Amino acid sequence: MTATAAPARLVTPVLVAGSVVLMIGFAIRASFGVFQIPIAAEFGWPRAEFSLAIAIQNLAWGIGQPIFGAIAERFGDRKAIVLGVVCYAAGLVLSSFAVTPGAHQVLEILVGFGIAGLGFGVILAIVGRAASDENRSMALGIATAAGSAGQVFGAPLAEFLLGFYTWQAVFLVFAGIVSLSLLALPAMRSPEPASRAELEESMGAILGRAFRDPSYALIFVGFFSCGYQLAFVTAHFPALVTEMCGPIDPNGVLYGIGITSTSTLGAVAISLIGLANVAGTLYAGWLGKRYSRKYLLAGIYVGRTVAAALFILNPITPLSVILFSVAMGSLWLATVPLTSGLVAHIYGVRYMGTLYGIVFFSHQLGSFLGVWLGGTLYDATGGYEAVWWVGVGVGALSAIVHLPIREVPLGQRRGVAAA
Repeated sequence: MTATAAPARLVTPVLVAGSVVLMIGFAIRASFGVFQIPIAAEFGWPRAEFSLAIAIQNLAWGIGQPIFGAIAERFGDRKAIVLGVVCYAAGLVLSSFAVTPGAHQVLEILVGFGIAGLGFGVILAIVGRAASDENRSMALGIATAAGSAGQVFGAPLAEFLLGFYTWQAVFLVFAGIVSLSLLALPAMRSPEPASRAELEESMGAILGRAFRDPSYALIFVGFFSCGYQLAFVTAHFPALVTEMCGPIDPNGVLYGIGITSTSTLGAVAISLIGLANVAGTLYAGWLGKRYSRKYLLAGIYVGRTVAAALFILNPITPLSVILFSVAMGSLWLATVPLTSGLVAHIYGVRYMGTLYGIVFFSHQLGSFLGVWLGGTLYDATGGYEAVWWVGVGVGALSAIVHLPIREVPLGQRRGVAAA
């Protein structure tokens, strides 16, 4: 009688440890929008100055993502994570002493590289290699949702700490929290379930095949709007809500849940986005195992486009802020397990960190533009309406460009194997 192989486990030490690292890294990253007004007010800076610092952080994150992915695949996952922690903590500590816009902007390069070392390109590649084929989409969804769970408490924690400490002291506290990521390192060791052909093929050969594939270019372009929308909302939505939202209810407490000001509502909105995204990302990971990822991605971008258009077309009230946060949150990082899973499905898992890292660079180009343009157009026009409509347009574009993607492993396409 032939023994039946035990089913592969979904929850593994690698998945748990990777989720913890992403949660910590993204909790702090998601809080930077809360510092927009305090830092600008202390130094009398235009909104564009600190916006540019956050934009540079996002761009550095994008540049660093394929670099850290390659470091992980060449020298080891844990070495890449340690380097990321050092960059992240050092950037926060040094930023706490910065008193000029230029200093903040330069130091955010270090923070951005730190986020890359603890970000999706490195961690999702580790989780993806450790997961079985049948569990990979869901495992990637769980890890991505964990990153979003960090967003649930990151912005409110920053808002709470700012009630007692200066922003400089909060940066130092966050540097200490980032260092706690090192406690997860012992579990960050994963096998490489790659095929023999993948193991024998060099990184350069796989990159060359991907770069010649039109589908890879479409994935690259499509991820741009995700970065634009997410970074703009993270960096500017708390300030937008603070300044543009209608008043809290006459009793002074929104819906009896302790929200007494629009500034608090802005921080809570970021938290609501993260909370809704935990469910949305898990559901996206579940769907990615059963349906076409490219069509799911197109649907997500359509949903974001509709939600953003409806929000800006109507009066901004506390209720509309909450409804938008929940709607946007359910679609927030749902693109990540689907996009990373699409890269792994088409191009394999051997060099997934580098391949996804390059795609993620497009995401961060969008992030840079969303954050920088948000501050620049705010100073020029006195509001966020113009830059918001740009986000609506790029969201619609991403929905369209995903449709022609060939969702077939590259090695199984006619003529590729013989090439």
